[in-house]
Amino acid sequence: MAEEELALRNRIIGLLLRDARERAGKTKRECADTLGVSTSTITAYEEGRKPISLPELEVLAYVLNTPITHFWEREPKLAAQEKPPPLREVLALRHRIVGALLRQARLEAGISQRELAEVLGCSASRLSAYEHGERPIPLAELELLAQHLHLPLEHFLDHQEGPVGEWHRQEETWRRFCELPREVQEFVTKPINIKYLEVAMKLAQMPAGGLRAIAEGLLDITY
Repeated sequence: MAEEELALRNRIIGLLLRDARERAGKTKRECADTLGVSTSTITAYEEGRKPISLPELEVLAYVLNTPITHFWEREPKLAAQEKPPPLREVLALRHRIVGALLRQARLEAGISQRELAEVLGCSASRLSAYEHGERPIPLAELELLAQHLHLPLEHFLDHQEGPVGEWHRQEETWRRFCELPREVQEFVTKPINIKYLEVAMKLAQMPAGGLRAIAEGLLDITY
């Protein structure tokens, strides 16, 4: 059952990846050069024959100017970046970070490598390679592991300083802004309201006792 589910997810992820690449006007060669892989690997990713890892998808989402959540839910699209910086070192580091996060979550859950490997139907040695960043974790498999560990997939996203992590943070901030009521968006974007927003930020940092004192003072003035 797990194999069929993973195969289906890999095909869906591949179709979404191809859609994002074509909408961005990028070639398979450009995507392949970004990841340091062959164009046949990109083709295999898009056809669902080869599973893609989250760090690889993060980097491609950045290059294709596509919100990372496009690959598991629909979200608003941002304006294009002019030119992405070299990303292969970032990619290698992200594989290690995702593996470390997986290992930490497994240990906190009190689960052995062999037990978690059984979720995927793979060997414990392969799971060990995932955890040490020696082998990229296919996104579909990471989804399954995250579900088993009761974690959102976002737990493994790039939250570090750097071009990819910063871009994803901006994308998430924009997504949340777009979810605000229209009247709130209009209020926030008017320069004349900046002072009100600064006051709101200061009030948000105050302890409850301080806020209560301010409220009582306002009542004294109005009554």
